[in-house]
Amino acid sequence: MAYVQVEPDDQRLEEGPEGLQFKSFLGADANASQPNNPLRSAGVGNANRSYLAEENRTKGGGGFWTVEYYQPYFDVDTKTVLKRCYTTLNPMAAPTYLSTHLNPADLYGPFWTLTTLIFALFLSSSLGASIAKYLSTQDKPYDYDFQLLSIAMSLVYAYGIALPVVLWLALRYLGVGEWSVVEAISVWGYAQFIWIPVSVLCVIPVPIVRWALVGSAFGLSGWFLAANIYPILATAEAKATRLLIILLALIHLGIAITFKVLFFSYYVVDKIGMDIDLPGGDAGTGTNPVP
Repeated sequence: MAYVQVEPDDQRLEEGPEGLQFKSFLGADANASQPNNPLRSAGVGNANRSYLAEENRTKGGGGFWTVEYYQPYFDVDTKTVLKRCYTTLNPMAAPTYLSTHLNPADLYGPFWTLTTLIFALFLSSSLGASIAKYLSTQDKPYDYDFQLLSIAMSLVYAYGIALPVVLWLALRYLGVGEWSVVEAISVWGYAQFIWIPVSVLCVIPVPIVRWALVGSAFGLSGWFLAANIYPILATAEAKATRLLIILLALIHLGIAITFKVLFFSYYVVDKIGMDIDLPGGDAGTGTNPVP
């Protein structure tokens, strides 16, 4: 590396503005730092969140078929993901969740939330059913139904990923472009976090308790989705908005009932009456009474 000594040109420096000129590359944003200019409001009403998705895409680089394109959406720490999860349990924070807590949106938290929910549904259902089987008939072991795992995977991923993508496409068709597909998946994914503790608590073999838990999860997640989605749906056509709201409400109710019927319907069967020996059989071959 070579160094070249540059002698100062006193004559050119003394020429003033004609000889030495400075140019600002800050653009129009430089005027915002002046004390005489009023600061612009950063409220939610006049904020356009589309620049967030554009910024993330420029950081990732590459096309949407490359891994680098989706890398910025997974660049989030565990503390932030956990905070976004348990904030969904607070109904008061739901209306400002997008602008306050989900800024910018990510895909890391929704992916692990939905995946954890799949295993929570299967494990809790299997554990609860085995306990109910043991308390009902102790002489027969419980056979685990691994088909429930594939059913849980299909339901959870279809409702948490496919549905928001379809909704985003429908809104794009209706001319509503204020919502990105990443925000749609992120909102839906975090909204399913309430079902994880509910799945664990539904191991309790009391039907009224399970119905109360499923109802609370249905109401809390429904309110969270409505508070974050309705302001965006309201910008679409009135008739189309009503149809979308009714359709989403029915799907949300159907998912709650499906979870209850498929995964939380096990119960303890008490023995009624005495053992009756079948004609022609050996005495005492009836089922032993449950103590």
